[in-house]
Amino acid sequence: MTSVTLAVTDKFKEELKHFVWVNWSEIAREETMKKLIFQKYLETGNVSDDDWAFCDKIDWHPVDELPLKKEYAQKLKKAKKEKAIKINSISSIFK
Repeated sequence: MTSVTLAVTDKFKEELKHFVWVNWSEIAREETMKKLIFQKYLETGNVSDDDWAFCDKIDWHPVDELPLKKEYAQKLKKAKKEKAIKINSISSIFK
């Protein structure tokens, strides 16, 4: 297995020491995999079976990284301004 070394400031290294329970190598590995999967997704629009397994494992999907569409943001703003309907019971929803 190959090893990767990152340069960080001494101050940052000291701050990381406060989190002794964190597996920084695993975090770096997951974040790198996410970037690679996202790049492949942008290029092809597909996610391989192995990549899907990884995504399921960490509860993440490349679509999570896409910016919010303007049309959807406008719909959300409009819905927020609308008056809410008060519901007294579940059965009243189906009347």
